[in-house]
Amino acid sequence: MSDDNGTIWQKALEIAKSQVPESEFIMWFRLSYIGYENGTILLQANNTFLRDQFVRKYSQFMREIISSLLGMPVELSVEAQSKTIDHHIAPQVSPRKAKNNIGAEKVIEAQPGISRSARPSNLQSRYTFESFVVGENNNFAFNAAIAIADKPGSSYNPLLIYGGVGLGKTHLMHAIGNRIVERYADFRIICVTAEEFTNEFIKTIHDRTTNDFKNKYRNVDVLLIDDIHFFQSKHGVQEELFHTFNALYDTNKQLVFTCDRPAAELKDFSERLKSRFMMGLKTDLTTPSFETRAAIVRKKLELYKRHFGEDVINLIAKSIETNVRDLDSCINQIIAYAELIKVEPTFEIAQNVIKQLTNSFMPSAIEVSSIIKTVADYYKLSISDLKGKKRSKNIALARQIAMYIIRETTDYSTTEIGSEFNGRDHTTVMHSCQKIEDLIKFDASFSSLVNHLIKECKEKSSL
Repeated sequence: MSDDNGTIWQKALEIAKSQVPESEFIMWFRLSYIGYENGTILLQANNTFLRDQFVRKYSQFMREIISSLLGMPVELSVEAQSKTIDHHIAPQVSPRKAKNNIGAEKVIEAQPGISRSARPSNLQSRYTFESFVVGENNNFAFNAAIAIADKPGSSYNPLLIYGGVGLGKTHLMHAIGNRIVERYADFRIICVTAEEFTNEFIKTIHDRTTNDFKNKYRNVDVLLIDDIHFFQSKHGVQEELFHTFNALYDTNKQLVFTCDRPAAELKDFSERLKSRFMMGLKTDLTTPSFETRAAIVRKKLELYKRHFGEDVINLIAKSIETNVRDLDSCINQIIAYAELIKVEPTFEIAQNVIKQLTNSFMPSAIEVSSIIKTVADYYKLSISDLKGKKRSKNIALARQIAMYIIRETTDYSTTEIGSEFNGRDHTTVMHSCQKIEDLIKFDASFSSLVNHLIKECKEKSSL
């Protein structure tokens, strides 16, 4: 086989594209052709997660296609990029018409690059795929985001990225926008927070320019909205967003949203709008592991052009378990402290800074612990019973009440609540909360009991 820029590989991709679901193709076939050696086609994936998924799902499939094209057996070797996080190359196949669920069509073709000056003002250039650290907690969301940026509007529409504070939702959303800006020069992109969208809508009502608002938001190729939980209880804005969503979705325009919880958990929210958020791809971001946190610290230091010893890096990663934002805050404070006293950042300096910071990161955790203890004490249970696997009727009810109170009185998502109860699934938490809600509606005495416990929890947390 002659190595003619991977012609056979491109032909194989065309065949695969006709046989594999489009969403699967966009997600898992983003490989770069490297070369051909001794009967083996050499490919490169942008990260180990993509490599492992392709090898597991489609390596044999592609081997058979290529062997058939060549008339002789071949092997595939897929390596993962080791030094860079992302230089993603979409499968190089001819443009095709993409269809959404209602069958509308749009030809999607890559355009030449665009100057930075043309970047939408709200799109933060520092948030890129290259600066995003991939770990087990976010690798699916990361790959989904890249697939969307490579083929906006063709699949995974809408995309909802949800998770706790500081886990990278905003970063991924802006990275999608930045990648699209670079690859699709004629695309109109709007990136806003839910609060900005709301304020702009209110202003247009005051100024009687609602038609201008509609024309602005319903005539874009990509709409990115951060923190949609802000729309809770804002029914007029929800109505406008619902119609904006439909106008864009029906014409295959890409929609990306971020939220601090699954859409199903949004309170005081239009059910039909929630259903829109839930109809596409939903992916969550969870707390990063120690290894990922250490990689994040190294990436941040690289961006800041600073150096910490491995002992300091490991101390930060071990001590700050909350989120990326807190890791960044810790790094900046260590740098600032060291510069103030004109010394290099040391292990001792890091210890002092972390000791001060960890207290400020704990209020929510302390409150949750207090809730669990209050409920356990009321039912004369141990905390281990409440968090454990026992399913006796009184323990199960107490556990459900504790979950409900946490959801009602804290900013914890159901995923985060589940982690407090030995890693229970968020669907279990949702079911538990729904059961308590139903009991409250139909049992006045039970409702009084729950309200009493909530009051007691709040009183204890204020002490």
